[in-house]
Amino acid sequence: MLITPAYAQAAPMGGGTDMLMSLLPFVLIFVIMYFLILRPQQKKVKAHQEMVKSVRRGDTVVTTGGLIGKVSRVIDDSEIELQVSEGVKIRQLRGMISEVRAKGEPAKEDTES
Repeated sequence: MLITPAYAQAAPMGGGTDMLMSLLPFVLIFVIMYFLILRPQQKKVKAHQEMVKSVRRGDTVVTTGGLIGKVSRVIDDSEIELQVSEGVKIRQLRGMISEVRAKGEPAKEDTES
């Protein structure tokens, strides 16, 4: 009866590997989730931001609401003006552009004499 109960219940040496093995599945799930879900989503968001940033006058775009129009004017960094029909122009947020269908050239003034 010389051994106290605290020493008798002590964990054997090498107990750290058991903790590592129990955390390993959680780490593997996180790594798999990062490469299959998070990383492709980040690439998609970055590509959309680049597309929206490069929109200019004359481009034909599709909005998230399904409208197809031609960019008639770039108002500022967050808004553009779309011409959806002859004489019908609407203001649209740049972030709501889902696709650029056809790249256009900026309108040039005629300098013929």
